[in-house]
Amino acid sequence: MADIFLTPHLTRPWLIADLGAPMRVLSFAPYRPGFVTARHIVWRELKNADLPVGLEVDDWIAAEMTRNGHADAIGLLTSRNITRFKRTEATVEDVRVAALATVGLGNAERIGARTPRDWAVESYGTINVAIQTNTPLRETAQIEALTIAAEARTAAVMDAGLRLAGGPVTGTGTDCLALAAPAGQGAYAGLHTALGEAIGQAVYSAVSEGAAEWVRENPLMMRKVFSGA
Repeated sequence: MADIFLTPHLTRPWLIADLGAPMRVLSFAPYRPGFVTARHIVWRELKNADLPVGLEVDDWIAAEMTRNGHADAIGLLTSRNITRFKRTEATVEDVRVAALATVGLGNAERIGARTPRDWAVESYGTINVAIQTNTPLRETAQIEALTIAAEARTAAVMDAGLRLAGGPVTGTGTDCLALAAPAGQGAYAGLHTALGEAIGQAVYSAVSEGAAEWVRENPLMMRKVFSGA
């Protein structure tokens, strides 16, 4: 049997990441956030027409996930073309990490600011990243691991070189991360650990590749929205 480790399956408008077995996932996803047990992390691609003004998004995504057989999965939302997903891996010592990302930067933002938007020109973006490690972790270490993934995401976005009036872009207004790990006794996941190094490599690479592709695809927005573009 082939190794299943954050394995993507694309059936548009769904992108399904298979973890290979149920495991503990920590996320702030719009569907089943927090610490939950799941085997799949699922993206739902959508358009503006899918979310009319006044719609209760929580109810909508719950109904969509259930109707399509994903009630037990973690659910992410994105307006990014999900065929543009990026999957990367890193191995450091005996630690294996994979990252699967979709990267849109249409609603890019600078940390500590809320930039006025012209939605006639701009569009929603969203960076969604799923991460899986083979390292068994305590809940506290999994929280730390998620912060390392967030740091890697931010570094990749900043290195993409986009700027708003307040300074370099650091993310979007709707980013989401989900990190899966076996439950266990691993106590640390910081930058001095093999796990922290592997998470950083995998997430940075996936987001960097996705950001570079988005920039190439959106020359008009680059000229009209971003400083110095």
